[in-house]
Amino acid sequence: MLDLGSLSSQSKRIVGLALLTGLIHLFVGFQSQFILVLNGIGFIALAMGLYMLPQLANWRTQIRWGLIAYTAVTIIGYFFLFPQPLDYGLGLVTKAIEVILIVLLFMQSR
Repeated sequence: MLDLGSLSSQSKRIVGLALLTGLIHLFVGFQSQFILVLNGIGFIALAMGLYMLPQLANWRTQIRWGLIAYTAVTIIGYFFLFPQPLDYGLGLVTKAIEVILIVLLFMQSR
């Protein structure tokens, strides 16, 4: 397993945001919808695959783009799954986290 201290500050932010949104999805999912649990597991798995598993170092570019796509689908899905998405404060905070995550991932891909 990779030492988190060896990551750049931007990579640490990416991991932190991905894990944060994953944990929020897990927390809410266990209380309401199982699909959110699966979504949370996906965020955690992609964050781990991106930086914490040295065996996947050659796949970082593909994992990064996969995480961007996964996050974008999650944001779009939120607005389709919830009848009044603007009424869920935690949902909106999570979507803001995810937008920042996408921006950081794009910046790192350049």
